[in-house]
Amino acid sequence: MSKSIESKAKTVDEAIFAGLEELGLGIDQVDVEILSEGSKGFLGIGRSALVRLTEKTAQDNRAEEFLNGLFSKMGISAVASAQPEGEALSVEVSGDSTGVLIGRRGETLDALQYLTSLVVNKDAKDYTRIFVDTENYRKKREETLVSLANRIASKVAKSGKRVVLEPMNPYERRILHATLHDHPDVCTTSEGEEPYRRVIIKRKKGV
Repeated sequence: MSKSIESKAKTVDEAIFAGLEELGLGIDQVDVEILSEGSKGFLGIGRSALVRLTEKTAQDNRAEEFLNGLFSKMGISAVASAQPEGEALSVEVSGDSTGVLIGRRGETLDALQYLTSLVVNKDAKDYTRIFVDTENYRKKREETLVSLANRIASKVAKSGKRVVLEPMNPYERRILHATLHDHPDVCTTSEGEEPYRRVIIKRKKGV
């Protein structure tokens, strides 16, 4: 389990330095959360700066090293930052060139996520699920798919004609199936072979 400490000093930089000294780690080996930047009041008296330093796991480091090395070779201005979320590992990519990393309907982002998963889980005793995102793309895409599913479901319920959607990856198909799972008038199925597997929305029998 990652070690985490809180460090207090006059300034944020001093608090981080003191925390690194206590942990015996370098700045690239921890995640830093600023809890308080401190403030000065009358005669310079005020509260101290407070930070939380959390040691990165080997998985965090492998994910960041792989992606940042890849970005450097590709000449892309972006930085990957990994953080554990329960039993999974969330990797957020930020920078000036993140748009190109999303690709058409997130295909490039999915490829990066798949490759990172291979690197992180190589020779690992326990499997860690990897999520790679940038610019909050996945949440925005999920909201778009939910809206699409409900809109098409309404049309299918009225017309009775089934609708075949464009090919989607397994993650996106699951969003559609989950959204319409309890719909009173329509149901969903998937047909075709990867990577051309599609979701079909059709009216339920007897409706």
